[in-house]
Order: sequence, then structure tokens, then C-alpha cells
Amino acid sequence: MVKAVAVLRGDSNVKGTVVFEQASESSATVITYSLSGNDPNALRGFHIHQFGDNTNGCTSAGPHFNPFGKSHGSPTDTERHVGDLGNITTDAQGNASGMMEDIFIKLIGEHSVLGRTVVVHAGTDDLGKGGNEESKKTGNAGPRPACGMYLISQFFANGYGYGILN
Repeated sequence: MVKAVAVLRGDSNVKGTVVFEQASESSATVITYSLSGNDPNALRGFHIHQFGDNTNGCTSAGPHFNPFGKSHGSPTDTERHVGDLGNITTDAQGNASGMMEDIFIKLIGEHSVLGRTVVVHAGTDDLGKGGNEESKKTGNAGPRPACGMYLISQFFANGYGYGILN
């Protein structure tokens, strides 16, 4: 079992945490999130970006994580970036919380997303169906008000904890 946590912050009021858990290399990764400070009653793009670099804010995180060279898509599409998590839905106060499972997101193995950056966008992800070139790259999800790099918080093999990084 590997568990990773990202604390999201940025140049706006958007903040929160995203937790990734994967039991084995062949299992789906469970992603839970709790975010606040978004626009109320909105869909907001949610992605894993290539780099774990936040030295220039969320911009330095680079493009969506895409080790297989695919076009942008929905989490349910076979043609998608590994980092395409779709949209989160905010409530009347701008809060979003939930859980999703994703077989393409890996914490264990060759294409691990550990050390990369998770980003909440200021716009709605059109899931690659916007009919223009930018849609196939970013889903036209817009600016990046909050992001965070995620690191291993727990690693268990054979039932024993090997370390905690926070």
C-alpha cells in the first residue's frame, strides 16, 4: 500500500488536500479530495501535471502528465492523458469533496505520478471535446489558482510501515 498527499495552495483562495492510495501495482488508485475557495456551483478542471516544480507558482508544473503521448480526454476515455481527472463539482459555498478511482493513475511502477503536481483549474474542463487544438491539450480548463506536489506519506509492505514523509 502506498499513500501520497498533496496540499494545494496558490495565488487565490482555493486550497485543500488530495490523497492518493494504491494497494498494488495492478490495482486502481483511490483519489480523495477536499477543496475550498472555488467558485460556487461550478465544474473545475482537475489534473495531474508533468512536473513537481512550483517555483513559479502553478505555471511551472508544466503540461498534463502524458507519458503515452495521447490527446486530452475524460477520465472514462481510452484516449486521454494519464493526468486527466476531469472536473470536480463545487457546492453553493465553493467547496468540493469526493472520491474517484482511476486505473491509469499509478503510485507504484514505471509511470508513477509521485512527485508530480496536482492542479485545480479556474475553468471547466471540456474533456477534449471543445473542437479546437487547445481542447486536445488542456481541455480549455483555464488558469491554475491552486496546486500542490504530492509525496509519499505512507508505504506498507508485508504489513510494516517503512517511513513517513510530511
